[in-house]
Amino acid sequence: MLVGFFQFDPAFGEVKRNLDLVTSRLAKVRCDLMVLPELFASGYQFVSKEEVESLAEPVPDGATTKRLIELARDRNMSIAAGLPERDGRHCYNSAVLVGPDGFIGVYRKAHLFLEETLYFTPGDRGFQVWNLGPATVGLLVCFDWYYPEAARTLALKGADILCHPSNLVLPHCPDAMVTRCLENRVFGITANRIGSEERGGKPRLTYIGNSEIVTPHGRILYRALPDREDLTILDIDPTEARAKSLNPYNDLFRDRRKDLYEL
Repeated sequence: MLVGFFQFDPAFGEVKRNLDLVTSRLAKVRCDLMVLPELFASGYQFVSKEEVESLAEPVPDGATTKRLIELARDRNMSIAAGLPERDGRHCYNSAVLVGPDGFIGVYRKAHLFLEETLYFTPGDRGFQVWNLGPATVGLLVCFDWYYPEAARTLALKGADILCHPSNLVLPHCPDAMVTRCLENRVFGITANRIGSEERGGKPRLTYIGNSEIVTPHGRILYRALPDREDLTILDIDPTEARAKSLNPYNDLFRDRRKDLYEL
């Protein structure tokens, strides 16, 4: 299975420009699954709830999701990508999953970070997985990595690959995803952005890049540089994520002591 990420520097509020850039870069790409950053078409550093509402879109009927569906159909690939979702009076920091046959699903970020807590409603749909044929995938968005329960829930539901659209500013995630993949025996694809934003007199946010693909054994197959655009595609065998046995005596999930984990 060919999987990859596109790490780049979105321009805030320039949705069409960002969508055109992604479409151009992926125009000749061949892969089965592509992961794009969190809020990849809108940008991240909002200055008001009204600004969020102006850029948020319905899913799957908004312009960004429709454009991704068209791209997925043209390139015969699945795409996981972050966007601001509007549903009635609520806005969510969401990620959509689309494929050659159209819209597949949406995940709403459960763990909001910094001023996201002012502008977005926490996700209300839990952690879901979707079967793409070659692999079952689950979605996380950025700060969700900080909570091991999120990745564990997806793994217990059968995810082979964690798709992780991100706008990381903290330095720890690239190394922490090694642990998330190792403790769950899953692949991880983190698609981060680069560049910085400094809007409305707010402190500058500098994004750390370092997008990566990690194996179920915690090996970093590839990690991007912190400040360079990067479109990387690698060949993986998703069935490696289905062997939860560590040795003849230990099975990662069978040996969980659920009777002792109650608080």
